[in-house]
Amino acid sequence: MENGKIKIGIDVRDLKISKTGAHTYLSELCNQINKQENNKFEYVFLDTNWPTYTGYYKAGKLYEQIAFQIWKQFILPLKAWQKDCKIVFCTDYFVPYIKLGFKTIPVFHDAFFWENPSHYNKVWLFIFNKIGLSAAKKASKIVTVTKFSQKQISNYAKIPLSSIASIYIGPKSSITKTEIDHNSNNLELRKWDNILTKRYILHVGTIEKRKNLGTLIKAFEQHLISSQEDIYLIIVGQKSNKTLLQDQEVFKLVSQSTLLYDRVIFTGYLSDNETALLYKNAALYVFPSVNEGFGIPILEAFAHQVPLLVANNSCLSEVAGPGAISFDPYNTTALGELISNTLSNRILIESLKQNGCRQLDKFSWKETLTQLESLFTEVLTEGS
Repeated sequence: MENGKIKIGIDVRDLKISKTGAHTYLSELCNQINKQENNKFEYVFLDTNWPTYTGYYKAGKLYEQIAFQIWKQFILPLKAWQKDCKIVFCTDYFVPYIKLGFKTIPVFHDAFFWENPSHYNKVWLFIFNKIGLSAAKKASKIVTVTKFSQKQISNYAKIPLSSIASIYIGPKSSITKTEIDHNSNNLELRKWDNILTKRYILHVGTIEKRKNLGTLIKAFEQHLISSQEDIYLIIVGQKSNKTLLQDQEVFKLVSQSTLLYDRVIFTGYLSDNETALLYKNAALYVFPSVNEGFGIPILEAFAHQVPLLVANNSCLSEVAGPGAISFDPYNTTALGELISNTLSNRILIESLKQNGCRQLDKFSWKETLTQLESLFTEVLTEGS
């Protein structure tokens, strides 16, 4: 302990491999730590010098899994011990099983491993249950991001609710900033110049089965038929790099329909600035996912005052609150009607925008870090 400050180790290796919500959590948390002064804690960012692999080849994936476990169970605890860390905080489910004089806190973003085991490699599930879950049960506390996820994790993992802390997170700052950097991204602006002049519905996220994009596409087709409106559906995001999670059917659904072929646009991966541009001009955001841990696009839509529709069967209604209208993600016909009714109701759209702005005020990374630091203090006090 130097200068009277308690050292908290943050495992930042995941910044090299994660690409979606987990990456946002870790990167935004690190940015918030760097922004504020702290009189009690000193944060130590712990990273590996080993190369990481994020591709699709089986040999590379095998190497990554081995390297990941070596890091978590051997190198990370040694580095934390050498740095005299009192807590090791890991945002990717796995913490060291053996603790060398420090306490551990993992982040479980969701309960997907238990809810949809068929979507995951059997070897990975075995490692998670034998090492990851076992180490988490020995941890001082588990952090998750919504009350919904807290209950799901407690139920499936047989961990008391009191051992799991629900701490809300904030939005992705590079997407939710309201001022778009047009000058330095003229190429990006020209790329979307044509579509930005048109009316469109937006969805942002990795293309995988749980996102339930087939329902959204069919509901959009129903809206096109019933309204005859000149409108598009833009789906931003790349395919999952996990084969079992990929949803190839959505591409077939569009390619085989003469009505949808020119109306549904898959952009693939986009920069944050491009994504922000599309949010800023969207007529409606629809979030039909059947399973989420938090749903950061909700906050992104709020930041750009995009009216929002969300599925009603996971955490999305909890996060969106009065800023969105909920719907049954398994009822395509009802969703199609809701899209039509919402887009044609200016009073409802304005109400959703205003409620969304108020709801967004409840979420910030500053508050996330404040609550985490309260948790760190609680954990350190418990054993003293």
